[in-house]
Amino acid sequence: MASPKSRRSGFSKKQQYSVFTGYLLATLGALLGLALLAVSLAYPSLMQPLRGGATTVVSPVGEVTAAVRTERQGLWATLTGFWRAGSQNARLREEIEESRVRLAEAEAIAAENKRLKALLGLYGGESRPIATTRLVASSPSSVRRFAYIGVGTTDGVEIGMPVHSERGVIGRVLETSLGSSRVLLLTDTESVLPVRRAADQTVAFAEGRGDGLLRIRLINLGLNPLEVGDVFVTSGAGGYYRPGVAVAVLSELTPDGGIAQLIAEPSGTNYVSVEPIYQPLAVQASGVRDRDELTQEELAN
Repeated sequence: MASPKSRRSGFSKKQQYSVFTGYLLATLGALLGLALLAVSLAYPSLMQPLRGGATTVVSPVGEVTAAVRTERQGLWATLTGFWRAGSQNARLREEIEESRVRLAEAEAIAAENKRLKALLGLYGGESRPIATTRLVASSPSSVRRFAYIGVGTTDGVEIGMPVHSERGVIGRVLETSLGSSRVLLLTDTESVLPVRRAADQTVAFAEGRGDGLLRIRLINLGLNPLEVGDVFVTSGAGGYYRPGVAVAVLSELTPDGGIAQLIAEPSGTNYVSVEPIYQPLAVQASGVRDRDELTQEELAN
């Protein structure tokens, strides 16, 4: 019998039996597992009912686990879908904005092509343009109304030649240099252009007022036959401009004619064409010293 000093606290026969029983059951379980494994390997058909019963027992638990996993996957798929949808919407908005910019650029290019085609349509007239160029600058606010174009004597431009846009008359060349020219606009106070009403042969003079408008002065005074909205075109008189080119639209009546607005507004014009003088012999035969022949000092005065 062991001495009291070497005896452990809580030691009893019951605890020994419990430990022994545990080891025994573990050993029996291991031997049973080995036996079942050997039988399943040697005779697989004998283990089929046992496997089926086990599957039947654990299938409810598997269904619950699968349902939880499916719901978890569905929730994750929903959250992922929202995230992807947000990213796709942002990308689509960017593409829409970019498409709007491209559409605006395409519309601007189409409008520019339309203006250029209209300008090229001037080639179908009786005279071919000497040159086609950009209207570089104009003076819309001063008393004198001039514009500048990027062609000159090296391009065949001469003093007195008419300058047209795709919509109508702009003015005529006042001064030339090698690579540029100055244009006297129709609205200048020194500009006088013979015109006629497009609907009939009512003739008049379109005089510049220096404020962006024209004064239509009838040649035959008396009862004023004009009406607001009448369109005036070049008459061909004077020999500078070919007849039938749009000039202005009447906006106000006066006792001797009216006030008209330009059809070809220089501030809204990009491209112009310089045409040869319509009847150079008539201009030379007139023998009248034109304002275009004055020097810069005389014009300044």
